[in-house]
Amino acid sequence: MCPVSSARPVDRPGHRRAPAAGPVLITSRPLDEYCAYLGLTRADLSRLPGPLLDCPGGAAAFAAEARTLGCEVVAADPGYALGPRRLAELAAVGHDTMAGAIRRDPAHHLPRGRHGRRRPDKYLRSWERARRLFAADAAAHPGHYVAAALPRLPFADGSFALTLSSYLLFAYPALFTPADQFRALRELARVTAPDGEVRIFPLYDHTGSLSPHLTELRAALRHHRIASRVLTTTPPHRILALTPAR
Repeated sequence: MCPVSSARPVDRPGHRRAPAAGPVLITSRPLDEYCAYLGLTRADLSRLPGPLLDCPGGAAAFAAEARTLGCEVVAADPGYALGPRRLAELAAVGHDTMAGAIRRDPAHHLPRGRHGRRRPDKYLRSWERARRLFAADAAAHPGHYVAAALPRLPFADGSFALTLSSYLLFAYPALFTPADQFRALRELARVTAPDGEVRIFPLYDHTGSLSPHLTELRAALRHHRIASRVLTTTPPHRILALTPAR
């Protein structure tokens, strides 16, 4: 599935009016969607030897759901400075934007599962459920949601056993130059333990075009002793995996 253009939907009767928002679409994805794209299983998460970072966390249910598996999760996102209620409102607009994109081009925006492309109504209900879980969990456990933005995160070196970053760095090339992407990737590697891993998805922009700077970025990371691999997950998606310098 491809990131949605960040243009705001036109107001129409019966549609939510968009609150003031930044240029990045706020999404509310469930844990199983994270796992599918990033090549993880619930068992993988339950076996992690240390905490996990989701950056940016948006209004996802990932932190709330992964915690039920025994996984210690910290989510970081600049939007958390707005408070969970406000961010949930922005995620409701993101839900409507995605619904419109699916109606216009389902093949481009609707993900495939193991048994074919998912039903639009079921997929969008999973987002709505995730949004409600996020709002409740962030209100009940605000310490797990840190207002922070790449490329500077308020965490010590090697804090996390696994770091995930989805739908940001390569999805919005107009906002993140190759230099910005490089600084952000180094920061994600910095806060990850030497025996841990960083996973980034997607590697393409809202048109479905693979980042033309990926090879150059990987070479620059290698110069800083950060190893990288491009992995294929199932259903077939490509992710970037980083191993921090030991």
